Amino acid sequence: MFKTIIRTAMLATALISTSAFAKETVVWWDFLGGGDGVRMKQLISDFNKENADKIEIKATTLEWGVPFYTKVQTSVAVGEAPDMMTYHASRIPLAVKQGLLQQITLDDYKAMGLSQNDYAAATWDAVTIDGKQYAVPLDTHPIVLYYNKDLLAKAGLLDDKGLPTGLDGADNFKAALGKAKAAGAKFGIAGVTADGNFMYRTIYSLMCQQGGELYTNGKFLEGDNPAKLAKALATIADWTKSGLQSAYTDYPSTVALFTSGQAAFMINGVWEVPTMTDLKKNGKLFEWGAIELPKLFDKKCTYADSHTFAMPANKGKEMTPEKHAAVLQVMSWMDHHSLFWATAGHIPAYKPVVESAEYKAMQPNATYSPVTANLIFDPKTPLAGVAGPIFNVMSTYFVPAQNGELDPNEAVKKIKDELNNLQ
Repeated sequence: MFKTIIRTAMLATALISTSAFAKETVVWWDFLGGGDGVRMKQLISDFNKENADKIEIKATTLEWGVPFYTKVQTSVAVGEAPDMMTYHASRIPLAVKQGLLQQITLDDYKAMGLSQNDYAAATWDAVTIDGKQYAVPLDTHPIVLYYNKDLLAKAGLLDDKGLPTGLDGADNFKAALGKAKAAGAKFGIAGVTADGNFMYRTIYSLMCQQGGELYTNGKFLEGDNPAKLAKALATIADWTKSGLQSAYTDYPSTVALFTSGQAAFMINGVWEVPTMTDLKKNGKLFEWGAIELPKLFDKKCTYADSHTFAMPANKGKEMTPEKHAAVLQVMSWMDHHSLFWATAGHIPAYKPVVESAEYKAMQPNATYSPVTANLIFDPKTPLAGVAGPIFNVMSTYFVPAQNGELDPNEAVKKIKDELNNLQ
């Protein structure tokens, strides 16, 4: 299968015409630090070696979040943005409204040897606005449930395949946290209870598991959706109240609780897989694994975002056909070679990679990959997205509610009012 992927990539390269006389330079911006940043730098190096006579990527890594997106906006306005960049799918609705992105046409996709059928439906939809695509998906990066196999074995919570068992259903999950704590853990689960921006991912997932929607027909929290959000929030708050989850814990402390063996479970992004892999390789971690978020309510549903590649709509600076072809070749190459990107924990967006024997042998990635069929992305509104207004409003009320200082129903009432006032 993987050889087929590479042959497809070579065919895509042949379909993209580049100048026979001049080497193209592709200016690239990304926001990738840590383990995935290291891996992306390696991919860029590999591309440059393979295409040394035709294309060179000149890459710059900028600060993640608001600083990155602010710089993109100001750079596009004066025609100084890069030729291509990484972009969160959740930020695309705002970017399209602001006129920051070029459309990636179906002809562009054809030239890259890619099509809608190469991606999961939710992932393709996440880069689509009004029937047009504005980015090429590289991955999906959902939250997952990390677990300490040693502690779960003591608690009787592992099946004969070494996978957690008895976790479906809110009551069962809470009971499992209690069993893990009784087996020697200080906490059943490590959660980021001091940062509502992060916990939005988990709470939104549990709301979706009840069939809830944050944004319906242009309004926030319509119908019975406030009750579903409150129930999701109350469920997590109850873990804290019951001593199964630590209060007011920031992101680094959450990871430390899990990796030190003080918490049996941790809800976190797939991007922490390299942390676990490296610690285990160096003999500094227990036996561990990661699975899709359990079904605590009516259906499986897990929050995710997607790293994508986009082309800025530089004001007054139209891209030459040769440059455009070179950018498409870079995007195509990255998707076709995304097996290595999966070592950062991310799930490649390009289906043939995920369906390859090489990927299916990759752990724990292959174990949690079925989550792709159950993803929920941010609602399509310019208020959504990484470091966006929705995250900020949620954070204000999620933190006190998670830590027993604000009633979940009151928190949701305030959230609904503030979100609708932003429109």
